[in-house]
Amino acid sequence: MPLWLQAGAWALLGGGALLAGALVAWFVTVPQRVVATVMAFGAGVLISALAFDLVDEAEQTGGLGATVAGFLVGAVSYLMADVALARRGAAHRKRSQDQQPSEDEQQGSGAAIAVGALMDGVPESVVLGVSLLGGGGVGVPVLAAVFISNLPEGLSSAAGMKRGGRSARYVFTVWGGIAVLSGVAGALGALLLEDASPETIAVITAFAAGAILTMIADTMIPEAFERTHLYAGIVTALGFLTAFVIGRW
Repeated sequence: MPLWLQAGAWALLGGGALLAGALVAWFVTVPQRVVATVMAFGAGVLISALAFDLVDEAEQTGGLGATVAGFLVGAVSYLMADVALARRGAAHRKRSQDQQPSEDEQQGSGAAIAVGALMDGVPESVVLGVSLLGGGGVGVPVLAAVFISNLPEGLSSAAGMKRGGRSARYVFTVWGGIAVLSGVAGALGALLLEDASPETIAVITAFAAGAILTMIADTMIPEAFERTHLYAGIVTALGFLTAFVIGRW
C-alpha cells in the first residue's frame, strides 16, 4: 500500500473517533463528569505526545531554530483563527452544555462551529501522515493521543450541538465530514512532504504541535476543569503518563 494511502487510513482512524464520540452523545446520555474526565485524560495524552514525540523529534530532525519558529507560528496562527471563529459563534464548540449558540441566536454559528472543529483536527492528521515518512510506521503514541483525545471531543461537542437545537443530520454530517477530511489531510501530509528537507518537516511538525497545544489550552482544558475541578489536574497527569509509557514500551 502506498505510503500516502497508509497515512490517510491512519488519519481517518484518528478522525473517526470524533464521529464515534458524536454517535455516543446523540443516543446515550453520558454524565458530564465522565465526559470532562475523559477530556482531561485526553488533554494529558496529547501534551505528552507533543513533548516527547512531535517537538523533540522536530528538534532532532531540523534543529532548534526551525522547531521554535514553526511552533510559535503554529500557536499564533491557531490563536488568530480561533479568535475569528469565536466572534462568529464557535468559541464553545467543544462545550457539552448550553454554551453553544443556536442558529437563531447567532446566524452562521453552525458553519463557524464546523470550521472550528475541522481546524482542530487537521494539524493532528497532518502529523500522523508525517510520522510515516521516517519509514518506521505510524507513530503509535501520536495515534493513541489523537484517538483518545478525539473521542471526548466529539462526544462533548455533539452533546452541545444537540442542546443547541442542531439536527442529527447536521451533527453527523459535520463529524463524518471531518473524519473524511482528516484522512485527506493525513494523506496529503505524507504525499506532499515525502521528499521535503528535514528542516521543512521539522517546521511543519512544530507548527502542528504549536497549534495543537494552543487548542488544548483554549478548548479542552476549560471543558475538563468546569466539571472535574480539582480532579482535572491528576487526570491530565495520568493521561500524560499513559502516553509516555506507550511511547517507551
